[in-house]
Amino acid sequence: MANIISIQTAVPAHCHHQGNIMQFMQKAFQLDAVESRKLAYLYRHSDIAQRHSVLEDFGDTDGEGAFVSASHQEPPSLEERMQLYAKHALPLSIEAANKCIDGYVEPQELTHLISVSCTGMSAPGLDLQLTEAMQLSPNIFRTSVNFMGCYAAIHALKMAKMICDTTPNANVLIVCTELCTIHFQQNYTLDNAASSLLFADGCAAVLISNCIEKENPLQLKHFFSEVAYKGKCDMTWELGRHGFLMTLSAFIPQLIQEDIALLVQNALKKNNLCNDDITHWCIHPGGKKILDVIQDQLNLKNEDLYYSRKVLSEYGNMSSPTILFVLKEILESNPTGEMNMFGLAFGPGLTMETFIAGRA
Repeated sequence: MANIISIQTAVPAHCHHQGNIMQFMQKAFQLDAVESRKLAYLYRHSDIAQRHSVLEDFGDTDGEGAFVSASHQEPPSLEERMQLYAKHALPLSIEAANKCIDGYVEPQELTHLISVSCTGMSAPGLDLQLTEAMQLSPNIFRTSVNFMGCYAAIHALKMAKMICDTTPNANVLIVCTELCTIHFQQNYTLDNAASSLLFADGCAAVLISNCIEKENPLQLKHFFSEVAYKGKCDMTWELGRHGFLMTLSAFIPQLIQEDIALLVQNALKKNNLCNDDITHWCIHPGGKKILDVIQDQLNLKNEDLYYSRKVLSEYGNMSSPTILFVLKEILESNPTGEMNMFGLAFGPGLTMETFIAGRA
């Protein structure tokens, strides 16, 4: 069995109110009065109150940050953005990882490490940097899930379950770290406006084990994924001279609306479950419209998406760690009784990944 023993999170020190970010973006994009009003409308209807970033810039309402500035002739290069990632990703990862294992296992007792990120890459990568910094065993089994986007945490959970199902005495640490805001693009397009409105930085660490004793832990049970190739051009993430470039078309909510009910039905049917068997819904808050569509298509109640909307409001979309922030909120609410949880996230492909977890 693969039990979720602990989840902890970490965010950068700079917490920016959505209204201040909007003023920064209006200046950084150099918008006229009409476009400024359009952007302000989108921000007011984002259901996001604040977001965290490793950059102090986004709180500077005159649009003149140290890294991103309306007056800079040339936007930051990919190399400069990766230098920021190298500076900030490891400390954030260590903070979440140490909090996660504290009281459960010593660092040297971890048997497997899975690092997850789509916002920075290098070799040696985050997995090796964590191994050295936390003084993990030099023999630890390491692997990395890179460039999968918002659903990557579910893929990592799936790998952790496979490890626990096949390896005695397995203690698997997953660390999802994303610095989305370092890839802010200054040319004003609908894709860049949507990204600047939604994304944030954060990290989540999860300890999965088949040997640590914990009273009535949540068990990972089943996984199901499906790709809707008709949406492969509507959500993309590619490398460019000036950072990672996102395509996030306005059709994403429509694509999810068309396919989500059948996907969930297929995932539940495979495990002889139905909607009424699910007691908790752990949905990736990809944005307000996406949550609205999912709630409508699955006939969910407001309380079913309470924690997804709470995380969206307090943190924005941090890509891969986001669904783990939701899972942590659900578990910290101390739910009683039998628990059947359905988890769902999506990303480039358009890929939809799900998990089912439960406890008696």
